[in-house]
Amino acid sequence: MSLDLIRVLLDTGMLVLIWLVQLVIYPGFCYYSDTDLVVWHKKYTTQLSYIVMPLMIGQLLVTAVQLINAVTVYTLASGFVVIALWLSTFIQFVPLHNSIATKTAAKETPQRLVRLNWIRTVLWTFLFIWSLFWYSPV
Repeated sequence: MSLDLIRVLLDTGMLVLIWLVQLVIYPGFCYYSDTDLVVWHKKYTTQLSYIVMPLMIGQLLVTAVQLINAVTVYTLASGFVVIALWLSTFIQFVPLHNSIATKTAAKETPQRLVRLNWIRTVLWTFLFIWSLFWYSPV
């Protein structure tokens, strides 16, 4: 299996995941009471991490290898977007999720997750389209 195909598969996985999070999961948080959200959130973050972390780490590693192998517009742009996504995830989203887990979340935190996540949704959609465009099965 080629590195380019692995990249398309990882980007496809992240595309599906981020749209589910954006359209279903984060908006669903708005319907929980504070107590129920804390209980559900603990289970949700644990279970979802088994899907998210391999995809994100795989995407980071494959993008890094592609960049090491050839510095092109595709690999540079991909590298910058993946780094931006990692920074956004760990600087913006992890603290928001931690505030839910530690019961310090404001009532607006679920809406804030939905609003801020549009940036990641657009970026992961771009990565998918970008990798699909550059994919060559030969």
